[in-house]
Amino acid sequence: MSQRIEDYAIIGDRQTAALVGKDGSIDFLCLPRFDSDPCFAALLGTRENGRWRIAPDLPVRRVERRYRPETLVLETDLHTDDGAVRITDCMVPHPHDTTRLARIVTGLSGRVAMRLDLVFRFGFGGVVPWVQRLPGHEGLVAIAGPDMVVVWGDVPMTGRNQHTEAAFSVAAGETVEFGLEWLPSHRRVPRRFNVAAGVEQAAESWRGWARRVPVAGQWAEIVRRSLITLRALTHWETGGIVAAATTSLPEQLGGGRNWDYRFCWLRDASFTLQALMNAGYREEAHAWSRWLDRAIAGGADDIQIMYGIAGERRLEERTIDWLDGYEGSRPVRAGNAAAGQRQLDVFGEVMNALYQAHVGGAQRDENSWSIRRVLLETLERIWAEPDEGIWEVRGGRQQFVHSKVMAWVAFDRAIRSVEDYGYDGPVERWREIRRQIHDEVCAKGFDSGMNSFVQAYGSKTLDASLLLMTIVGFLPPEDPRMRGTIAAIERTLLQDGFVRRYDTQSGKDGLEGNEGVFLACSFWLVDNYAMMGRQEEAEALFEKLVALRNDVGLFAEEYDTVNRRQIGNFPQAFTHVALVNAALRLSGAAQVAG
Repeated sequence: MSQRIEDYAIIGDRQTAALVGKDGSIDFLCLPRFDSDPCFAALLGTRENGRWRIAPDLPVRRVERRYRPETLVLETDLHTDDGAVRITDCMVPHPHDTTRLARIVTGLSGRVAMRLDLVFRFGFGGVVPWVQRLPGHEGLVAIAGPDMVVVWGDVPMTGRNQHTEAAFSVAAGETVEFGLEWLPSHRRVPRRFNVAAGVEQAAESWRGWARRVPVAGQWAEIVRRSLITLRALTHWETGGIVAAATTSLPEQLGGGRNWDYRFCWLRDASFTLQALMNAGYREEAHAWSRWLDRAIAGGADDIQIMYGIAGERRLEERTIDWLDGYEGSRPVRAGNAAAGQRQLDVFGEVMNALYQAHVGGAQRDENSWSIRRVLLETLERIWAEPDEGIWEVRGGRQQFVHSKVMAWVAFDRAIRSVEDYGYDGPVERWREIRRQIHDEVCAKGFDSGMNSFVQAYGSKTLDASLLLMTIVGFLPPEDPRMRGTIAAIERTLLQDGFVRRYDTQSGKDGLEGNEGVFLACSFWLVDNYAMMGRQEEAEALFEKLVALRNDVGLFAEEYDTVNRRQIGNFPQAFTHVALVNAALRLSGAAQVAG
């Protein structure tokens, strides 16, 4: 059975990532990219679906773990009655078309008997590979179709019942090293790489990046860990940032709200750019902006809400029937059908991203501007139509208020790009459209009886995306309508002090079941409190939120307030972006998006 989501940590090489549990087991690893089929999928099934566990043979009495400061090198200390060991895990950066993973077991005290259980299962845990022993008995090679994985170790490994096993012991001061390398199956079997040197290389690479821009302020360490996590979810070559490292971790334990987040959402663009630039990482922000330009290039009618890591458009959704799902949460999905939805808010995200890039010092780019001019022509034609909205509902299109607000943002940022950065465009026409959208939202999206904006025209439902109205500059925080909206959200969407996205019991999202509180939305409430001058409340909510992070500083998408545990895909970029932006706003370092 998988561990609690918060019991996992991430290691990665910026082309894929692995989830390592407190029990010393790697239960999820996609090779060679974030969005490839996993070869370890025990997270979503059982150990027979693939894992790599190294752990003491005796019961573990205490676990302590940490990342080495400013790195993604994980250290897990396991204490038993016979002594203690440390397992150091990381992925090693490598310039060629391979993936390397290093594991070192170090004795801390006594002598501890250890056991290794390695189960290769390619194709989402469904394909048993052909495993051969390497000459000299120092390792194994597993091949299935296009994939080859080679594993080396300092101790003999044997095969039994389609598992690879080893038993060994480690005394204080001793080390036992293991290395894994993936490469295409048509390549030659590589030589064993230097595991210890690989760990130090990875550590130095992460430290060099983290120290390039000092992070100051009250929450500096929390912000730095979130920025490192965002970098871990950023593909080193394309600049694309995946929403999370996993697929199908549930929004409700045992439920069916399970989605594949190993893709890049346009929705995240402007928030991520703002977080990276405000933190001083402008090179990464500009790389994300360039990815955005490549992804959306083409016909404006074909713009999608999400793309693959390199800008791929075909993200067909399928179910993986042989996996039982995390704690029985079925189905397990690969791909995401929401890629084919219409979400008008992405036009605003794209335009705001361009504007934020210029605020952060990006050079004037006429080609990028030409692409956006085409997008605006399309938006001018369709902004008044219904869509599926920011939350990708599957219950039919509506006139979502947030979508209209972001259409307003698109034209507002276009106007400001002309005024502030000298681009060319029909500013007077854009001003008229901007005014028209603003008037309509205020007339049709505001319920005077509730003294609040609502989720969609004519609706009586609240929506946490309304918190973005002040953040993007649609209305000032002191506007009475916004104060009324915040009060209404506090009355109806707060659960144990955290914010739900909307009332899932309304049935209007086309999905069964419920979900936890949405952590990014709760950080948006922090932003609103700060903007309204409610600093003490903002800081109190921020502290309450960061207390939910796991022992190594990571967040999933949501939090289950009943079972007191993290839920949803993990680690979630959107949550960490919202944390960074809220922390920088509280410390006075944030640039106002509007």
